[in-house]
Amino acid sequence: MALSKAEEQLMELIWKQEKVFMKDLIDLHPDPKPATTTIATLLKRMQDKGFVGYTLFGNSREYYPLIQKTDYFSRHVNGMIKNYFDNSPMQFASFFTTATNLSAGELEELKKIVEQEINKKKK
Repeated sequence: MALSKAEEQLMELIWKQEKVFMKDLIDLHPDPKPATTTIATLLKRMQDKGFVGYTLFGNSREYYPLIQKTDYFSRHVNGMIKNYFDNSPMQFASFFTTATNLSAGELEELKKIVEQEINKKKK
């Protein structure tokens, strides 16, 4: 299940803080700050989707992520490869390296990362 853009923005704040109260989420949110009810609605949806949990402290809830950022974006990228690149990582890699205007230095760095992964998988 995916997050909406507003939920993703809120989730970014939760990932950065690791544990956070709603009032702190509002303070951390960039301007224009959403209404408290908006944040509460987003948090409820994110709970229902299984992305956040909370611990109750009196009347206050401290929210925390139930999914790691890397896991979320890994699923997102894999879904994109499946839906837009005929489930072909090669088509995705070709598109990524040609359509993103990477510099020669960035391509060299990318090449090093790929070579490191190849070496890990050979072991």
